[in-house]
Amino acid sequence: MLIVSARVPAERRLAATLYAYAFLTDLVLLYPVYALLFADTGLSVGQISSLFVLWSAAGILLEVPSGAWADAVSRRLLLCLAPLLTAAGFALWVLVPSYPAFAVGFLLWGAGGALRSGALEALVFTELDRLGAAGRYAWLAGRAKTAELLGVVGAMALAAPVLALGGYPAVGAASVAACLAATAVATRFPEHRGSEPAGPDPAGADRPGADRPGADHPGADQPPAAAEPGWLASLRGGLAEARADRAVRAALLLVPGVAAIWGGLEEYTPLLARDTGVPAATVPLLLLLIWAGSTVGGLLAPVGERLTDRGFAVLLAGAALALAAGALLRHPAGFVLVGVAFAAFQLATVLADVRLQARITGPDRATVTSLAGMSTDLTIIAVYAGYGVVAGAAGNAVAFAVAVLPYLLLAGRLATRRTASAE
Repeated sequence: MLIVSARVPAERRLAATLYAYAFLTDLVLLYPVYALLFADTGLSVGQISSLFVLWSAAGILLEVPSGAWADAVSRRLLLCLAPLLTAAGFALWVLVPSYPAFAVGFLLWGAGGALRSGALEALVFTELDRLGAAGRYAWLAGRAKTAELLGVVGAMALAAPVLALGGYPAVGAASVAACLAATAVATRFPEHRGSEPAGPDPAGADRPGADRPGADHPGADQPPAAAEPGWLASLRGGLAEARADRAVRAALLLVPGVAAIWGGLEEYTPLLARDTGVPAATVPLLLLLIWAGSTVGGLLAPVGERLTDRGFAVLLAGAALALAAGALLRHPAGFVLVGVAFAAFQLATVLADVRLQARITGPDRATVTSLAGMSTDLTIIAVYAGYGVVAGAAGNAVAFAVAVLPYLLLAGRLATRRTASAE
């Protein structure tokens, strides 16, 4: 159970809305059965694989443009639209099951994910900063990851009975309902674009433009719309900050460096479990260890925020070694180590996002965050390709062990660099 604990009512509202939104966006009953739907419709493995490519491509192409749109227009608006696009895709799947409908559905799902990515993190951090509680971002972000995992687990638990009662139409209807509920929750997100924290600004006289006529009363000499950046300006601003600020660029690159490999390997954990020799019915039980580990990792984010660069390096290296050892053990007991590794990787992923948000100083926060998301997606595709080559030649256990080697290199880089970790 997630406990909403905050110092002020506004923060409690933000936290509760974030947790509910995260839970509902992943409460998709189609998750564990959509591959079965495709196969039962008559699609070949090659056709199903091509759908996954479309899904990834849609997210990658729209990630950064949607982040700039969120900075230029409204992050809350995009968070409302994202589940609606996903719901439309799911409805197409069950109403007109066919390859074209599945393809359009994946395009809509990818677009929905792109609209949400970047906008959510930027909105939450900005609102916390406005409340003077930016230091609480790791706390909320870690619990939001846990809420997402609970949504996935709930979907897996409900999918089987709902499928038995009403078939694919019922599973699709439940998934659409969850998306619509997420949209309703998103309308409760606070958004104060351009607002400053309450209270006097002792440095006001030193702000750029403070000596302009009307600077003491923003908007007195110009319409409010003039203060809003355009989409292209937001895109350029985010790209410029990522390119010009070395600290931002390093934090941005850290996100895919941490998140992509274990995020890609997660898709292959059922194969790794099966290779231990357990019956098929036991595979989900082993996977529960992984889900449990990821949940714990998200909850540990406030504690992990204290880690220095060297502490972060030890976390990554320990996780990599635990995952390699658990995989190479080729025994069900090895999944205890795999679960520990996933807990550490989940924690490291949340902390990488925290570091990025703390480094961004410009107004185009969603754009910069979306750049990190796009980089992660591109890296995951490379992980898929590399895993296929290694696993085909040496098996799943060796592929897992080889895949984590970059983490050791990254850990060495973090341990030896001179800059301190994010505050």
